[in-house]
Amino acid sequence: MDFERRVTEFFAPGGALSQSVAQYQPRAGQIEMAGAVARTIETGGVLVVEAGTGIGKTFAYLVPALMSGQRVMVSTATKALQDQLFGQDLPRLAAVLNLPLKMALLKGRSSYLCLERLARNASERAFDGAAVAQLARVQVWAQATQTGDLAEVAGLEEAPHWLPSITSTRDNCLGARCSEAERCFVNRARREALAADLVVVNHHLFFADLQVRESGVAELLPSVACVVFDEAHQLNEIGVQFLGKQLGSAQLDSLVADVLQLTQAQARGWADWQGLAQAVRATADGLRRHGARYRTGRVPWDTFVSNAQGLVWLQACAQALHALGQSLDGVAQASADLQSMRIRCQSLEDAVAGLGQPCPPGAARWVEVGAQLRWVEAPLTIAAAMQGCVADAAAQRRSWVFTSATLGHDQDLSWFVDGCGLQGAQVLCLQSPFDYARQARLYLPTDLPQPADPAHSAAVAALAFSGALVLGGRTMVLTTSLRAMRAIGEALTLLCAQHGDLELMVQGQMPKRLLLERFAQGSARTSLDAQRGCILVASVSFWEGIDLPGQALQLLVIDKLPFSPPDDPMHQARGAALQEAGKSAFKHLHLPQAAVALKQGAGRLIRRESDQGVLVVCDVRLSQRSYAKPLLAALPPMARLSGHAAFIAHLEAITKPSTTDRCSDGPPA
Repeated sequence: MDFERRVTEFFAPGGALSQSVAQYQPRAGQIEMAGAVARTIETGGVLVVEAGTGIGKTFAYLVPALMSGQRVMVSTATKALQDQLFGQDLPRLAAVLNLPLKMALLKGRSSYLCLERLARNASERAFDGAAVAQLARVQVWAQATQTGDLAEVAGLEEAPHWLPSITSTRDNCLGARCSEAERCFVNRARREALAADLVVVNHHLFFADLQVRESGVAELLPSVACVVFDEAHQLNEIGVQFLGKQLGSAQLDSLVADVLQLTQAQARGWADWQGLAQAVRATADGLRRHGARYRTGRVPWDTFVSNAQGLVWLQACAQALHALGQSLDGVAQASADLQSMRIRCQSLEDAVAGLGQPCPPGAARWVEVGAQLRWVEAPLTIAAAMQGCVADAAAQRRSWVFTSATLGHDQDLSWFVDGCGLQGAQVLCLQSPFDYARQARLYLPTDLPQPADPAHSAAVAALAFSGALVLGGRTMVLTTSLRAMRAIGEALTLLCAQHGDLELMVQGQMPKRLLLERFAQGSARTSLDAQRGCILVASVSFWEGIDLPGQALQLLVIDKLPFSPPDDPMHQARGAALQEAGKSAFKHLHLPQAAVALKQGAGRLIRRESDQGVLVVCDVRLSQRSYAKPLLAALPPMARLSGHAAFIAHLEAITKPSTTDRCSDGPPA
């Protein structure tokens, strides 16, 4: 209890945090969460905390973790949050606490520059003009960087297509045989993580490493006394893909490129490498052409192979890999590199052959269609893996903390707890400190077309445009699909063309970071500025992790209820499993998931105590269907607006100077 008291005193009025951070304001929810985390760290066990927006959950778990003196691992949902924790929050807190802690950041291989591949591939003619300019920037940066983390490169576009040419994978890493092994940034990051008091990883790396034990997380876990998962609502969906099996057409392309390069240098003339490699490339191209007949996204496995052509290309791929592997057999003993290439080719051949076997019980299989194809076989949940991790946590005095702003639609947080196999964990639900009844309004228009009606998107666009006209921009439209995003964007393009003061931006026009910066700049304009106000239309990736406080965003429009696509293979398999257990797939899966997603999207609106805004959900089912009650209960307690006139009147009211003052940075996270 002494440890818990010291932690809560740190947050209390007059405590160390208020003395060090001028804008800090004590919050009851933050103090309660910090106390619960401190108790869990002291006694061991599992704690699940839903901390509403504005609680300050980051500091609520970091402070007791740092003060505990124990070794800690923090896992985040995204690399961006990793960078924020490591670059801002942790140094700030360590300074306030006056703790000489050794901290490390550990990401996956694709985040780090591979010096060997940079030297080998930088001169290839495959790079286009834009890539050449960015590559030159990387080469200059590479001379000075201490970490090799590509996030440091200013102006580097998000996930450029040429990035695999200068990063490594588990398959193509040369390991100890690499000429740059001593300077390897991946190895350096791993060594620093193994020596650190606190390590920041991400969920992708955590689960990938549990599966292949290759990047250091599995080696770290036994020595860590406290593990914290932030943004834990993404844990199950991220985890299942890494705990299963994956095979992508990009892996085949990479194999072809590396085989040609290696055999040219070490086995020229021993076989028709060009022909063998071309046969593999041809099957990868054929599979991509076959996949192009389906819509982008997840395609059920049975659908993909129901057409005979899909099976033909898979069989041809297995045969081409087998032929290449036989030729590699003949030269594998000539060098360790060729032997490694033979093993890699065999692994891919086995993976392709495995696709011909039935999908095992308790798993789902599908094809992700896009610029590349990716075959995925995944368990339905991460429950078994997490149960293995947290088993006997209390007996071992190890603590596991899972937290997010949104973890469920009921007080038991059953959506999250059951999916992650955390039954028996302590569950804590903390409400947001924001006064939603005063700060926000909810408008549920009842005169719109049904969501499935082709006229629905145009009606959503018209409503959003009418509100944006009043606010001078400051409007974001969140859609549940890319198709709806495009349709609403097209309708708004026509409307904005008639009104020069509003600028329309649609996800995909520029990188996400630039879109948000431009949107915030437009929303911050004054009547004297030439810059126009903005309407932003975006889809799934903008439903969370977006922070636009103050006057930046005052109208949030959601096009329809975020139910998962009915043909999503993972949800179909989970629904079938529930039905076999005598449960309703709609009640126990689809409805809770929609409620959580709706709650996440709505959370973009109010980010500080001074914010004002209106949330519009353009789905008449919220007024007509019996299942609307739990969905509405998932939303913050906002006052309701009745009718379009009241909607416009409230927007006019919040454009008054007193409601558009830009807020301060607010209390710490």
